[in-house]
Formats: sequence, structure tokens, C-alpha cells
Amino acid sequence: MTLSFNISSNHLIPPRPTCPQSRVPASASHLTSTKPNSSIQHTNTRRCICYDMYKQVVPFAEAWSWQKSIVDQRKSLVDGNEDELDSLIVLQHQPVYTLGTASSEDNLSFDVKDSPLPLYQTERGGEVTYHGPGQLVLYPILNLRFQKMDLHWYMRALEEVVIRVLFSTFSLKASRVEGLTGVWVGDKKLAAVGIRVSKWLTYHGLALNVSTDLSPFSRIIPCGIKDRGVGNIKELLRGSNKPSSISGCHDEDDGTLIDIAHESLLKEFCEVFQLELCHQSGSILRSPDR
Repeated sequence: MTLSFNISSNHLIPPRPTCPQSRVPASASHLTSTKPNSSIQHTNTRRCICYDMYKQVVPFAEAWSWQKSIVDQRKSLVDGNEDELDSLIVLQHQPVYTLGTASSEDNLSFDVKDSPLPLYQTERGGEVTYHGPGQLVLYPILNLRFQKMDLHWYMRALEEVVIRVLFSTFSLKASRVEGLTGVWVGDKKLAAVGIRVSKWLTYHGLALNVSTDLSPFSRIIPCGIKDRGVGNIKELLRGSNKPSSISGCHDEDDGTLIDIAHESLLKEFCEVFQLELCHQSGSILRSPDR
């Protein structure tokens, strides 16, 4: 099954920005035993341009095209040994189903020619999933030559980011499930991970359900897993008697929960990957400011 469309993009890699000394972990000595690979030695903190549009609800096709444009341009920098900056896109998506390279129509309860939502066949790994408002999506475009050239390690590192967020900020004990990809609280999957790597440059990434409407998941078998459900932070907080590290978090509205989760995701992302974020102005709907 192949779904195709035409997207044009003129997005360009911006010049080196001035990076304030912020969001830089002081050291890695305080990392927990769940650190994906404690053997990594970061001699210098690598900088990462952050296109932070986390309050925007962006069409999937535009974000997908933008990622590929950045990757294509960074490949030429890699060839010239000039790839000095990583990239991170943070946003929410308009309701959409996306299919990975392992996807099967058996995991859809509808005809692909009559999908209830936009449906895209992508080059990321994994099965079908849903994206929509209330879900924070991180698209890291990292050069794994400066991390570890190991795709399994990279996926576990993305999971580690979410596990730390859920525990440190929301007092939710999350875990991995052997043989599966993603982050779980009990039998509910809160975060999906799907990646593509080209010349050791990563794209696609992770999606964390914060206050996501879960009903669209009922039209698919998420990630092809039949015997487990999908959850979000909001519903788990409502059903938990545990105090959150954020005062009154159980009673926060959706927007505030998104704000809290977003701040924690960036913090933990920087710590796990030892990156310094450089926030870049610009919109996904036009070329970033040059």
C-alpha cells in the first residue's frame, strides 16, 4: 500500500544562532541508573536549534516535509564535516493517522480509500498511530556521530526522556515493555516512538499523549499491539491519588498541562542527549528567519 502526495518546501538551515547559556545540564553525574548509555562521554555540549511551536497545531504533511528538507541540507554538511548544529522541532498535529514501514491494513478498522482522517504512509519504522491536539510531538534531527551510532540505543534514549518526564514532573512511574517500543504506565501506552535515520541523521521521533482525545485510537490497533491500551497524562492524574511535583497539577486545564509537560520534555531531552537548546524564531509555514 502506498499513499503519495506532493509537497514543496524551501526551508533552509539558518546561520549559527547566538545561544544563551541556558538549558545546559551542569554535569551528567546526577543521571539515574536508567540512563540509556552511561558510557557516552560528551567532551563538549553540542548545540541544538529548537523550533518550538508546541502551542501550534500543525498539519502533519508540512512538518514531515520540513524535517526532510532539513535532513537533506544537513547531509551536505555531514559530507563536508561541517555539521555543527542539531535540530529539534516541537509541535502538536492536526488529527491524522500515520503508517510506518511495518504497517498492515489489518490494523485499520476502515478502508484506506475512505479514511476518517488524513492518512499518510511514511518512512519511519513501526506501525500505525494517531496524532492530534493535546499530544506533544518532538522531532529531533540529531547527528548520531556525536551521540552513539546505534539505533536501538537512540530509541531507548527517546523513551528515557519520557520516563523521566512522567516520574519527575507528574509522579507517574513509567517503564518500557520488553520487545515493544514506547513508554508505558501499567498497560497503557503514553508515548510512541518511531524513527528514520539517514547518514546517521535522525528524523521523526516521539509523541507523548498529554491531554489527547483518545477516541481516534479506537479506529486502529495502535502500533499493532492488540492486548494493551493507550492512555494520556490527564486521565492518569485524575485516577491517581499520588501528589504531583507540580502543585495542583491534578486540577490543571489542558493548556496548563501541555505547558508543564513541554517544559519538562525540553529539560529532560537536553539532559539525556547533553544538548544546549538555541531557540530559533520562524514558522513551519515559511522559511526560518535567516
